[in-house]
Amino acid sequence: MMVQTVLGKAAPAYRENWCGVQTWRWVLQFEVRNQRGDMPLVLSPFKPPGETSSMLKRFDSRMVAILLIVFVNIVGASMVLPILPVYARRAFGVSDSVVTLLLTSFFLAQFIAGPYIGRLSDKYGRMPVLIISQIGTVISFIMIALGASIEILFLARILDGITGGNIIVAQAYITDITPPKERTQALGNLLLAFGVGFILGPSTGGILSATFGPRIPFLFAALAATITVIITWRVLDETVTPEMRQANRAKTAARLGRAEITRNAPLMFILLVTFGAQLGFSMMQSTFALFGEDVLFQEFAPDAILLRVGLLLSVVGIGQLITQLFILKRALRHWGEYRLVLGGGILRGIGLLTLSLVPNPVTGILGLAMFAIGTGLQMPSLQGLAANSVPGQVRGAVMGVFQSAQNLGIIFGSAIAGTIYAANPLYPNLVGGVLFFIMLAPSLVLARHRVVLQEG
Repeated sequence: MMVQTVLGKAAPAYRENWCGVQTWRWVLQFEVRNQRGDMPLVLSPFKPPGETSSMLKRFDSRMVAILLIVFVNIVGASMVLPILPVYARRAFGVSDSVVTLLLTSFFLAQFIAGPYIGRLSDKYGRMPVLIISQIGTVISFIMIALGASIEILFLARILDGITGGNIIVAQAYITDITPPKERTQALGNLLLAFGVGFILGPSTGGILSATFGPRIPFLFAALAATITVIITWRVLDETVTPEMRQANRAKTAARLGRAEITRNAPLMFILLVTFGAQLGFSMMQSTFALFGEDVLFQEFAPDAILLRVGLLLSVVGIGQLITQLFILKRALRHWGEYRLVLGGGILRGIGLLTLSLVPNPVTGILGLAMFAIGTGLQMPSLQGLAANSVPGQVRGAVMGVFQSAQNLGIIFGSAIAGTIYAANPLYPNLVGGVLFFIMLAPSLVLARHRVVLQEG
């Protein structure tokens, strides 16, 4: 049946923002009729909390907004990634072990706070938790930029970890607005935003550091985080309705405590694989800037090293971008989440072994590209399986637990990576690569304990 658009107009739409104040905003509505002129249908890009619209599936302004927030946040965070370890070592004369502990402090704080952040977003809404966490990130970057001692840097990283619910709440928000069977691909969009941000962030940080000094990138990162606060406040809607928040605060509400987690066999294997994968990942992440300075680019001047490390890390972003745009959707359709967990782990392992066994800038590009593609296949699959393994009322909580499993792996990996690196700069990537292959065993077991899809 043919239809025609007969009216396009601005109309007020109700919106409740995160602090409970009722406001109105104007949205464009299109009234569509069939050829006889009857049965009007009003279409609008505005979607109230909790509602879905199959006709607007292809365009959801909330998805665009949350991905933009993640993108800007990753640009800011990845700006400092190639700089912080070298900056701490040069400015304060600390050892490699202290540098890796500085990185670990963030993940330790986030590991402790992560589950509570997820539960708070279930009980009080995604918006307040997201905004508060972003403000904590702004303050932490300013503290690093202006800090006069290594203790200030530790305090800044711990503050960012405690309030660091940005990604946790973003994951929960995306699962709120997508059907269960589409969540893996939707969560892959987070890695798309991550990839684009990671293309621009490290290289921008390296250029700023080489041009203006090592403190300037932290101020730019604080500015980027401030922009995400404004975008969140002005653009996003709350997805947890007042009725849902009240139900989640009730004593009879569904919970995700230790007992519920341990009784959920698929979730336990998901968390185990996630922990092991991030343990291997952290071996590379926490030492890569030092690895670039001591091995890959040792013949270059100090400022040139930071620039080249930043540009090399941009390969990770390019790999993520390619994976999410061209590979993940087709791979999910042909192989499904369980095989992607296996295949992604294999690619990540090969990538780290390449960095360790053939260390030079060219093979560094190849190794990081394989690692990025493997990450883009494995991590969204694990996240999607985790989100679908629990009822909707505890979706924020399970994202917090999932993030804590990641952080626990990074904590252990970062804590020992410095010692391993001191023995030989090639060993952290070697150990990390081997760990990915060890994690194939629980990945195979996970494929046997299939997730029972939880609607909602």
